[in-house]
Amino acid sequence: MIQVDLPVLGRAKAWREAARRLASHGIAPEEVNWQGGTLFGGDHMPAADGPRDLRVPKSFVQLSGSVICHTDPEAPALLYQALWRHQHDRRSLGNPADPLTRRLDRLAKPVGRDIHKMHAFVRFRELPTDGARRRFAAWFEPDHRIVEAATPFFARRFADMDWLIATPFGTARFSDGQLDFDLPGPRPDLPEDASEALWTTYFTNIFNPARVKIGAMKSEMPVKYWKNLPETRAIPAMLQDAEARVQRMRDALPTEPPKRAARIAAMPATLDQARAAAETCSRCDLCAPRRMVWGEGPADAPLMIVGEAPGDHEDQQARPFVGPAGQLLRAAMAAAECPPAYLTNAVKHFKFRQRGKQRLHQSPTRGEIDHCRWWLDQERRLIRPRLTVALGASAAFALTGRRAALTSRRGTLEPAIRGGDVLITWHPAAILRARSRGAEMRAELAADLNRAVGLAKERMGAQGVRGATSL
Repeated sequence: MIQVDLPVLGRAKAWREAARRLASHGIAPEEVNWQGGTLFGGDHMPAADGPRDLRVPKSFVQLSGSVICHTDPEAPALLYQALWRHQHDRRSLGNPADPLTRRLDRLAKPVGRDIHKMHAFVRFRELPTDGARRRFAAWFEPDHRIVEAATPFFARRFADMDWLIATPFGTARFSDGQLDFDLPGPRPDLPEDASEALWTTYFTNIFNPARVKIGAMKSEMPVKYWKNLPETRAIPAMLQDAEARVQRMRDALPTEPPKRAARIAAMPATLDQARAAAETCSRCDLCAPRRMVWGEGPADAPLMIVGEAPGDHEDQQARPFVGPAGQLLRAAMAAAECPPAYLTNAVKHFKFRQRGKQRLHQSPTRGEIDHCRWWLDQERRLIRPRLTVALGASAAFALTGRRAALTSRRGTLEPAIRGGDVLITWHPAAILRARSRGAEMRAELAADLNRAVGLAKERMGAQGVRGATSL
């Protein structure tokens, strides 16, 4: 049997070189003792790599780099078993149900957590120096041999200072931009410095006494690390004062929330007031440079029809639905014997890009629709329609909050965000752009408007008087 003695430092590289040499000579896992230290030694390692060509995926290289750091004495042998088996079964390493693969994953995960804890809980203390470059040192007690895997992080983060991190598994030393490793030594005697008091003050001030969960805190910051963390000395006092601090926070709250009546009083009482307020709106970037196009129709209309946004013709005339798409809509409404309806848009300003003398329409963004929804809600609150019709995807999103595809929703009723029903149909502009399906979409729009008229009349008769839509 071949005996392999892995060094304390350079363990990952030594394992890779030994495993490659052994496997290339066809030496099976049961012929290798990776734990070393047998009484009578063992057979000699081959002097050079053998004739066999080895192939492993990149994921195995990363996995082996983690597993070899684990303190389980069987970790090197398990890795070699996986390497050996992969040469005959290329699917085994990618099979999460394979027992060996699962065991290697279980070894790799605590190593990854250990590296994360080291990055989070190393606390440097400044050492006296006569030179211009400051010197720092720290002591950390990991569960596994991670000093070589974890410390390049500190070399990148603290490249402007010299430092040393000592652990029971080895010592990392960064000096003049060079990272080196030494064998483990005794715990160094580290002096306290002024930065510890500053860090403790910061830690105390960010502590939230209303979210004290001792179990969660100990899970994220295990007690085993507390003795090397200066801020943990303040934890008992903070926990003892937590309830009193929470009460002081409650006492500092306003005695009464803003009254709902005051908020309602600030809302416009009529459509004219809402329109005047919208003229000075600055909720989004569309407001200032463009004309506002407000809704149009009776203040007690049983039917509200909502489009996406005004187009070029609407912007010039400051009226909704007066361009080609609007003419198609008004003709369809007349054919359906639609009662007087209130016409408006989800966004009240024309969005476009200039190309020569042309102003090409652009669809409003989700944020612009969200900003303008407040004005659409005011129109619905003041008109209280029996039914609202959404023309196109943007209007449907403004009214229902859903961004699902329009094809499957066309012709259906959906609840509005602020209450009431919304009938979803095609936007006339989409019909004008359609080629092969234009006639079919016109027929569907006509059918949807006929249904909307029927529902509105039905609800008018059922209520007798104008009903209310909850907003």
